[in-house]
Amino acid sequence: MARGRPRNFDRDTALQRAMEVFWAKGYEATQLSELMTAIGINPPSFYAAFGSKEALYREALDLYLSTVGGVSVKALAETGNVRGAIESMLLASLDTALASPSSGGCLVSLGLVNCQEQHAPLRDRMRELRHHMTLLIRQRLERAIVQGELSADTDTERLSAYFGTIVHGISLQAQDGTRREVLLGIVETAMEVLKTPTL
Repeated sequence: MARGRPRNFDRDTALQRAMEVFWAKGYEATQLSELMTAIGINPPSFYAAFGSKEALYREALDLYLSTVGGVSVKALAETGNVRGAIESMLLASLDTALASPSSGGCLVSLGLVNCQEQHAPLRDRMRELRHHMTLLIRQRLERAIVQGELSADTDTERLSAYFGTIVHGISLQAQDGTRREVLLGIVETAMEVLKTPTL
């Protein structure tokens, strides 16, 4: 009979470790054996606890979004003025990208951009998350128009697409080893767009 889970098995800790492996290597490059080693359980225990690699990835993604991956969204929503909100979001994205176990960028920004066809549902989920980030940026810009921070003719669709691209671009640059000071320069340059009330 297969050995069960270790007595000290902690599902939350296991999920955290799995998230770190996925974040460092990506979904397709992560092997089941690596996940089981990181978690410290055998195959029967793994399937009993998580069901499948895909199911574990979805749980790990939810954990990421509710913790380190959600910092930029929180900054965007909770910072008082629109300039501060956008800048805080970009800086939080930068910190998240550099915090990856492999400096591999953001789990969402780079997750399954290209993948095998059998993983298309996961790829589509990652696309939805990236589109949602752009939508949140647009909503924050539109709120700024209502509050009089931005002029009524501000092109929020174009600006949100621009800042969304900066968020994802920072992640890609981090994965390629770009230094922190260079990434900070990217944020500073991007913020030039919001220097005047009339854009």
